[in-house]
Amino acid sequence: MTANAIRICSPEPLRSTVAEDGVAQSLPAIRVLSVDDHPALSAGIAAVVNRQTDMKIIGAASSGREGIRKFCELQPDVTLMDLRLPDLSGIDALISIRSKFPKARILILTTFDRGADILRSLQAGAAGYLLKSGPRHELLAAIRNVHRGTKCLPGEVAARLAEQLNHEPLSRREIEVLRHLAGGNSNRDIARILFVSEETVKVHVRHIMEKLGANDRTHAVAIGVRHGIIQI
Repeated sequence: MTANAIRICSPEPLRSTVAEDGVAQSLPAIRVLSVDDHPALSAGIAAVVNRQTDMKIIGAASSGREGIRKFCELQPDVTLMDLRLPDLSGIDALISIRSKFPKARILILTTFDRGADILRSLQAGAAGYLLKSGPRHELLAAIRNVHRGTKCLPGEVAARLAEQLNHEPLSRREIEVLRHLAGGNSNRDIARILFVSEETVKVHVRHIMEKLGANDRTHAVAIGVRHGIIQI
């Protein structure tokens, strides 16, 4: 994923075409499926989308598995997918849908702005990544752009992604050590837990701090949490 692949969302005009007689004609409305387990937010999104003349909500789901089932039944043009759902993650639901429908256009709509979540979503095939706190015109623009086949990220999300890409990824063992650091464990404790030498742990900690650009162990944990590398 490079900066050149990122498109910053901006409002788009309503879709129309011109017939042979020169008269503008409306195209069919964009059919949108909403997958979110927060009823109030889902209702608010539906109200905003349904006020548009060029799009409409055709279905809603409150869990990942229900979202997969509704997608198969309705085959919407664009799907709005929450990242955190009761039964499985939005990314898992996205992967399941796209395994059957490779051209599915799915927008992640979430409260989480961590770089690791953004990167994983895009790597899984998301057409865009939006924050629920963003302005509604941004959501509407994203739906229109994604329906046209454009990947779309708001500026703040693109900045988080760029920040994530600037860090060399941690190895699986380094992430494991970072989790133990977040738990307040000393190098000796971590060595005992992982059945390695204390010197090996020191090497892992040094590599973690170098890769994350951290000043100390506490800073490394804070960076790891902010980017979604670990959760506490």
